Parts: sequence; structure tokens; C-alpha cells
Amino acid sequence: MSFDYGWNKFLSERDKQHDKLWGKTGLAGFGSKPALVLIDMYYSVVGFERLPIFESMKTWPGSMGLEGWAAIDQTVPLLAAARACGVPVIHVKGLETDVKPWSHGKRATLKLSSEMKRKGAQIVDEVKPIDGELVIEKAAASAFQGTPLAFHLNGLGVDTVICCGESTSGCVRASVVDGATHRYRMGVVAECVYDRTEASHFINLYDMHQKYADVVPKQMVIDYFHSISGTAEEAPARKTA
Repeated sequence: MSFDYGWNKFLSERDKQHDKLWGKTGLAGFGSKPALVLIDMYYSVVGFERLPIFESMKTWPGSMGLEGWAAIDQTVPLLAAARACGVPVIHVKGLETDVKPWSHGKRATLKLSSEMKRKGAQIVDEVKPIDGELVIEKAAASAFQGTPLAFHLNGLGVDTVICCGESTSGCVRASVVDGATHRYRMGVVAECVYDRTEASHFINLYDMHQKYADVVPKQMVIDYFHSISGTAEEAPARKTA
């Protein structure tokens, strides 16, 4: 499957040469029991309206704008495939209190009402949990740190964790590194993760792919879900005149 990951334009000629000599030459591969983990896919990181990032930031300072919405739209069919194939889906989000003791950023923020903050903490409707899906709150960047995520994955017999969400360089990367440390096979769906800055997004995708995970296209993961469940992907309905 030919796929443009987008990171080459951020690599220097030196980096490209190093990649030829020491770069990843193939996928590590996934196991037989995956779970899909959606990380921090709530409204405060995209806003309630689909606006370009700098417009969205006027209300939601941490917004990722249209790039975030594009990734959420790409996640919708992936999530549907996981559910259809019986793949466990786990949603991970920050504490409702918005406590972030791990963050050392000092930024000017807009004053939001308690009601707006509550709404911003809600998982986006397009990918919101359904009955039976676990929702875990975290107080650190990693979905594993201080949470029962590994406990639940082990209970389900999971050997492979497929990650989507935001931010690529922050909570997704921290979760991927911790997951690899826990000896899970880690996957990152290229079209379904997003960040505030392009360079950070693509370089972190590249780096995770080299060290901790297989960064793969969405369709490859959908095919994988169907292959391990023994089901065939449903063909799109044909239009009639």
C-alpha cells in the first residue's frame, strides 16, 4: 500500500541520508488481540464549529481547528470497523477538572465560563462512547500513567494497542511510549492523530514510527480488524440512477 506520511518535507538531507542507513525497513506487525484507544478527542481541542485554527483559538485557545476535525472524520469509519469487528474501544480523556499538574506551559488563556469548560470536556459526538465502552480520565499526558488502562487491557487479553487522537507530540506520543514500555504492540493511525503545529505532528509521527510503534494508514488498520475477526469489510452501497 503506497501512502504519503507527509514527514519527508520536514527532514533535512542529513536526516534522509541517516534514514537510508539506519531507518526502519519494515513494520514490526500487530498481534491477534487489538484494542482501539481514542485519546483526548473532546470539544476543547477542536471547538464546536468547524473553523480554521486561528479562528477557533479565539474561543478555544488550545484548539487544533480544521486539522483536528479532519482527523476526527477519518476516525469515524475506523471506529465503526472496530465496533463491527468486536474490537474493544477505550476512550481516554483529561480530568473534568482540567487539572494538568504535568504541564509546565505558561500561556495567556481566555476566560471561559464553567458551563463552557464543561461542554469543552465532552467527547466529540462523532466519536463519543456507546454503551459498554470504557471511558478513563487521566491526570497526566500518558493514557497509562496513574490510570487502570493496562489493567483493563490485560484483563481483555489485548496484545496490540491502536491509538488515535491528540496531540501527536503530547498525549498520543506519551501513551505510545508507555504502551511500548508495557510491551504492547503499538499502532498509530496516521490520518487519525493531530497536533497544533505541523512540524511537531509530522516529526513525532516519524519518530514514533522509528522507535515505538507502527504508524500506518487507516485502511490498513480497518483491514487488520476485519482479518482478525474473520469478517469481510462491507462494500459501500452503489448509487442508483
